[in-house]
Amino acid sequence: MTRTLIEIKDLTKVYGTGKIAVHALRGVNAIVEEGEFVAVMGPSGSGKSTLMNILGCLDRPTDGTYILDDEDVSKLSKDELAGARNRKIGFVFQSYNLLPRLTAVKNVMLPMLYNSENGKSNEEQYKHAVEALETVGLGERINHRPNELSGGQQQRVAIARALINHPSIILADEPTGNLDTRSAEEIMQLLHKLHDQGGTIVMVTHELDIAEHAERVIYLRDGQVISDKLHASGIVDLHNGDNGKE
Repeated sequence: MTRTLIEIKDLTKVYGTGKIAVHALRGVNAIVEEGEFVAVMGPSGSGKSTLMNILGCLDRPTDGTYILDDEDVSKLSKDELAGARNRKIGFVFQSYNLLPRLTAVKNVMLPMLYNSENGKSNEEQYKHAVEALETVGLGERINHRPNELSGGQQQRVAIARALINHPSIILADEPTGNLDTRSAEEIMQLLHKLHDQGGTIVMVTHELDIAEHAERVIYLRDGQVISDKLHASGIVDLHNGDNGKE
């Protein structure tokens, strides 16, 4: 029996007030079950980045409910959101977001340093980070800094960092956006491997061929879900050749 990891009900997000108010999300509803691989698509201004920020506990909705792993995080304070984010979510960003002065292994260790509940010594954290890098095929690059790695390798470091605290869910925001075709395919195969091992992944992408890797595609337009289908091919008519990013 599957377990619901994400449930959002009537989610709204409004920036500003009065005549200048921008309604980024307009009553979004969705459920993500444990073990699913879901892509979120939509044209520029559709609300997909706003939704990703809320799912990642980087922002709060104006109204509505967000249940993350059985916890209502809709009204948490910034500090409480940060705690939930660190415990339950692993992030993979388009721009990698690695600290340039740190080696690969030190970058991967960072989330553990912010997790007061991990209970690991520095030596244990280091060993755990090395193991995570070995999992993504970078066991021989642990002491390389980001500028000594290719784009694909940097994204692998970012994925290892996302996994280090054993999160409930991985949020991938345009994970192949800065990569060439070969590197992008390698990253998608790695995400498939994580999914096959039971990982839950929500991925924002504007590329239909990347979305086709997911089991299910949620398509947004004007802050609303207009399609939620099990196969990317079903949203081709909605995609309409859009290549814009939000």
